Amino acid sequence: MRKLAMVLAAMLVLIQYPLWLGKGGWFKVWETDRQIVAQRLANDRLAQRNTGLEAEVRDLREGQVAIEERARYDLGMVRSDEIFVQIIEPGPAHPAPESAIRTVAAQGTPRP
Repeated sequence: MRKLAMVLAAMLVLIQYPLWLGKGGWFKVWETDRQIVAQRLANDRLAQRNTGLEAEVRDLREGQVAIEERARYDLGMVRSDEIFVQIIEPGPAHPAPESAIRTVAAQGTPRP
């Protein structure tokens, strides 16, 4: 009777092995579930980024304001009726109280 109990216990352990550690076992399912959750979070972040980029593309295609903003800040362009003033506040190479560069474009007629 003791041998029969041992054989049955061993068979029970052998049957449990694929359930827990096999190819489609619980540990694999838990790991796959964790990966799915992480991928969904990454997809949500990328979807938000794509929505922002789509809005920016739409603004660039349809509106002049976005194009003008890009021209001002990226290319340093100003309108013909504006005065461009660049204030360079000293940094490490030029010691002074503040260390930033500010650019100001003021509308109006240029002074002689």
